[in-house]
Amino acid sequence: MELRNKRIVVTGGAGFLGSFIIEQLRQRGCRDVMTPLIEEYDLRDRDVIIRLHKEVKPQIVIHLAAIVGGIGANRENPGRFFYDNAIMGIQLIEAARQFGVEKFVALGTICAYPKFTPIPFKEEDLWNGYPEETNAPYGLAKKMMLVQAQSYRQQYGFNAIFLLPVNLYGPRDNFDLESSHVIPALIRKCVEARDAGRDEIVLWGDGSPTREFLYAGDAAEGILTATERYDGAEPVNLGTGTEIGIRDLANLIATETGFKGRIIWDATKPNGQPRRCLDTTRAEKLFGFRARTSFQEGLRNTVEWFEQQRKTGRF
Repeated sequence: MELRNKRIVVTGGAGFLGSFIIEQLRQRGCRDVMTPLIEEYDLRDRDVIIRLHKEVKPQIVIHLAAIVGGIGANRENPGRFFYDNAIMGIQLIEAARQFGVEKFVALGTICAYPKFTPIPFKEEDLWNGYPEETNAPYGLAKKMMLVQAQSYRQQYGFNAIFLLPVNLYGPRDNFDLESSHVIPALIRKCVEARDAGRDEIVLWGDGSPTREFLYAGDAAEGILTATERYDGAEPVNLGTGTEIGIRDLANLIATETGFKGRIIWDATKPNGQPRRCLDTTRAEKLFGFRARTSFQEGLRNTVEWFEQQRKTGRF
């Protein structure tokens, strides 16, 4: 599919991942790209979604918008995270079908996988158990888009694809400690402790879980490549295929930020899913995607961006 001359709506285009998607669409020569902002387009409202289609008439919808957060935010908002994400996805896909959208790209989440999925996570294991409890409502809400996409393809011939990106990181991430994910939270804690002269930071869990991380720029490339080249019913992982222990990650970020104090682990707080590491062979086979940014390079870019933002008074 040639994107350059298409009318494209990117939900969540003003957010972290969305900013990279918009940049790369521009680089591809796309000029008719619209990002619905919540102040004007609340995508939980069916009438608003219908108005969006009538006004913009998109040919492609890339659905990134989500209500997300780390373990703490998921524990405090399970009902909100389920309802808001489920209702957005269900209504957006249905409206896209009704208005004859050529292609719908749905972004799932690694949280949709069962808690004890064998490593590496293969797409065929997606239904072999219940997700990790702290983020199950969010993960299941997003996974319902896969069910809807596949059933709509079967009944209506609707072209919707479902992608499963692993944990993302990079410049412009959310560094709010109340809702951020692990990498931005660790960067901010280390930098603030360093600047304040504190000799320790306290982190949740015992540091034993592992995680896989995908640089947001690489994720955007994978999503747009799939939009161009993939039209299948099966879900597809987007990741790097490598994992790092949270304890090792914390030590690496401490070194990168120049924090020399102690790291205290609060084992009374939850660890989350024990391990996360994806099998990424399907993405490479079906549409030729392979992540290019090394973790060290991506982490350095992220730290440098945060440090620069602090200098401008943003944090």
